[in-house]
Formats: sequence, structure tokens, C-alpha cells
Amino acid sequence: MSVLLIHSHFGAVAPGYAEAALEGRVAIVRERDLGPADFARASGLITTTHLDQIGLLAHAEPLTALLDRGGRWFFNGHMLRSFVAGLGRYVPIEAPRRPDYKLTRLYEHPIFAGIEQSELEENKGVAGFYGRGHNPLPEGARAVNGIGPAQLPVDWVWARPAGGHIFSHAGNDLSGMIGDHGHGTVLTQRIIAWCEGRLEA
Repeated sequence: MSVLLIHSHFGAVAPGYAEAALEGRVAIVRERDLGPADFARASGLITTTHLDQIGLLAHAEPLTALLDRGGRWFFNGHMLRSFVAGLGRYVPIEAPRRPDYKLTRLYEHPIFAGIEQSELEENKGVAGFYGRGHNPLPEGARAVNGIGPAQLPVDWVWARPAGGHIFSHAGNDLSGMIGDHGHGTVLTQRIIAWCEGRLEA
């Protein structure tokens, strides 16, 4: 089984995903061509900030089945629909200023091993690309990275009681977080490895 990447935008996917597809580790499926069999064949799922969330609701049953059998879903972006029970809707930071974009590591998750969270705060000296709010923390989830003085959970991981894991990154695609330190390639590979179950949940 491979990791399903839903391709939701025009143009190419991130190079790391394309390379993993050539290796048979990732199955890239255009959103308009998505069907239940794609979820049934997958061990994990990656969705991007371009995801048609209303469209994904039509696949709620196979998505839930993927998770129930122990699959992992890496979600990039703002949760605006309740795809599975327990998920809340994105909460933006009101009238944010530079201190509101400060990132704090709250839990040492293997996706971020060896990467200082402060190195992801800015891209060419500009903050706010990483996130500007948070997806509410489900009951029992663990906050991974906090944003702003209140350390709102911009990143979290959740072991669902019914099975499977969801990692939420409430911002631009983490694979594109090159910033000023060039971590995008490493993060892409770790996202894939996490969805494969090769990294600790």
C-alpha cells in the first residue's frame, strides 16, 4: 500500500512527492478523479491547502474507513468542514502583529527533529507564512507547535479513539516551508514517512 496524495491544484506537486511517486511510495491522484478505491488502497493520506473541502465530504466514508483501520492523515490548511467526528473549525488570529507569529515547540515530534521552530517563522524576512491561526485541538490530541503568546496549537497530532492518526498543520503546505533555512525537502520526506507509519505518531 502507498500514501495517497490528493492533487488539488493546477501545476506540479512538490518535487519530494513526485520523487516518492516514482518510487511507488506515494500515489498522486487528481481531486476530480478521486474515488473510494483510492482510499481503500492507501495506508495514509496527504492533503494540501488547495483541498476542495466540500468535495472531500463526499468521500467521508472511505476516509473514515482509512483512519479506522489505522491509517494516518496529514492535513495542511484551515479545517472548515467536519470530515470526521471530533474535528473543529479553523480559528484565525484576530488583527495579528509580529509577536503573534512567534512559533514555540511544545512537543518534540519526529517530523521536526533537529529543526529549530524559530527557523520556520520567516520566509525572506517576512513572518506569517507558517500559520495565522489554529485548527482546534480535539479531545486527547497533543499540541506539537504553538503560535503567538498564547501558544495556540498551530500543529497537533491526534490518535483517534476509533483508530488512526491525524496530524494537523494549520497553515500553508508544510512541504513548502523552505523559509530562510531550506527545510522543505526534509519536511516533505518526513511527512511521507509519518504517513507510512515509519515515524512515531
